[in-house]
Amino acid sequence: MAEQTNYTEDNIRSLDWKEHIRMRPGMYIGKLGDGSSPDDGIYILIKEVIDNSIDEFVMGAGKQIKISIIGEKVIVRDYGRGIPLGKVVDVVSKMNTGGKYDSKAFKKSVGLNGVGTKAVNALSSYFRVESTRDGKSASAEFEKGELTNQENLDDTSRRKGTKVSFVPDDSIFKKYKYRSEYVVKMLKNYVYLNPGLTILFNGEKYFSEHGLKDLLQDNMNESDMLYPIIHLRGDDIEVAITHSKTQYSEEYHSFVNGQNTTQGGTHLAAFREAVVKTIREYFGKNYDASDIRKSIVSAIAIKVMEPVFESQTKTKLGSTDMGGDLPTVRTYINDFVKTNLDNFLHKNPEIADKVQRKILQAERERKELSGIRKLAKERAKKASLHNKKLRDCRVHFGDTKNERNLESTLFITEGDSASGSITKSRDVNTQAVFSLKGKPLNSYGLSKKIVYENEEFNLLQAALNIEESLEDLRYNNIVIATDADVDGMHIRLLLITFFLQFFPEVIKEGHLYILQTPLFRVRNKKETIYCYSEEERVKAIEKLKPKPEITRFKGLGEISPDEFKHFIGPDIRLDPVMLDRETSIEEMLSFYMGKNTPTRQEFIIENLKVELDVVEDL
Repeated sequence: MAEQTNYTEDNIRSLDWKEHIRMRPGMYIGKLGDGSSPDDGIYILIKEVIDNSIDEFVMGAGKQIKISIIGEKVIVRDYGRGIPLGKVVDVVSKMNTGGKYDSKAFKKSVGLNGVGTKAVNALSSYFRVESTRDGKSASAEFEKGELTNQENLDDTSRRKGTKVSFVPDDSIFKKYKYRSEYVVKMLKNYVYLNPGLTILFNGEKYFSEHGLKDLLQDNMNESDMLYPIIHLRGDDIEVAITHSKTQYSEEYHSFVNGQNTTQGGTHLAAFREAVVKTIREYFGKNYDASDIRKSIVSAIAIKVMEPVFESQTKTKLGSTDMGGDLPTVRTYINDFVKTNLDNFLHKNPEIADKVQRKILQAERERKELSGIRKLAKERAKKASLHNKKLRDCRVHFGDTKNERNLESTLFITEGDSASGSITKSRDVNTQAVFSLKGKPLNSYGLSKKIVYENEEFNLLQAALNIEESLEDLRYNNIVIATDADVDGMHIRLLLITFFLQFFPEVIKEGHLYILQTPLFRVRNKKETIYCYSEEERVKAIEKLKPKPEITRFKGLGEISPDEFKHFIGPDIRLDPVMLDRETSIEEMLSFYMGKNTPTRQEFIIENLKVELDVVEDL
């Protein structure tokens, strides 16, 4: 019989605040990541610091925030009231200390209930906070949450406010890199939600005069708008609505107390319902909800007292009440939209007419599709019972109560050999695999009918669960994993075309990636180095000289499952697929995927880069 382990007081230990944050960072900032995804931890750290500066602006203190990122170091400076000097250390290093507990001062605040900067402090190899007020200044420096230096100045000419500098700890955030595109998107959202605020980031200025109206204008090409943006504002609510001429699906930008709720929640569900109800009542017709919302592009921001979110990173609102004496979130949004959208449509009959024509067009298309959609769903149902294309995982994006939901990933691979390697080496909890037969169809210029007629597209759409909207998207990361050869590049292009044509919001919301896999393996008897570029290969040869063995990987199928687990594990390298806001999707697709062959040939010849395989004489 096995010896019993004594369970005594000695087995129990309390972690101090920084140990707990460092041991379980996911509880505080979601996933770690390396900066290739907009919800990676390094961006949450920036957000937590900026949130405090935003709260100052909301309270009427300081109209400008300066942010700079130099390499790995982030500096955030506001011109608010400054942290009370005697509390500078406590505010960033003692749990349950912060202004957020006084609900009168921060009735509808953004930040993380006084946990935010403490999490940043604990997860940074260097953290410095400096506060200036009343001509005096106090500062403190920390390393991994431990206080290393403290200074007080009784006389300073510095402007009042708070300055926070930090460097994320690379023992926790491995091989990370800030992508300015993600930071800029976050900062733009802050200015849209706080008209009158100026944010300076690495010398660039961001400012919004018209709030959510500016958000839609900056995210859409004007030529794609069916009608000018409907912009409605109330005490604790702001809404902007238009319809796209070309986009099939619904697109929403939703916010609660300044937080971008990328996974929606009770407020977004209420808004979608309210738009349908109001339009039905205005036209006196029981239009199908999907026809009313088809191609809608809109944004909603509400302010709620003491909101309840479904995850620590606040991506989905769970609250049903607005707080105080106000009604439920659903009633509040329904009443606001009903009154204001109805009034707007009565005052602007030409816009109402365009909305109705769009609904009728959607209805015709839906009816044309209904037969084929029914067949496709039956086919997908049969296939999913023995669907060899999809090898699913256990945790999905919608499981907001599971702290690994942000890691949920679907790899789209070509052929059985590549999908076989990934399937054997993946993490079955968070990584799923969808296998393509060969090259998918070029879907440019085709109607949505093709998504149902083409078995692979239909099964992919069903696997992602995005037929109606992104609301029930099953995977946070959709990763195209193809060989790094001409055929692999072509498959990537065809898949990106599919998403751009039918589900562009998958790309707009930062869910689509390309998997980087190594081009070379350089090894000797003691060490193996995987190289993703010619430059890395040269360095590896230099390091492992005199005569290392060099292997050139031609395709994913050549990489054994044992090796593959390194490339899709904690050190996974992903390239995000991003849209240039200046170019319309229609123009881009017609150039790259249309029938303008001579023009495209000319472009390819002018921009061609030839890379030669260098064979070492070893």
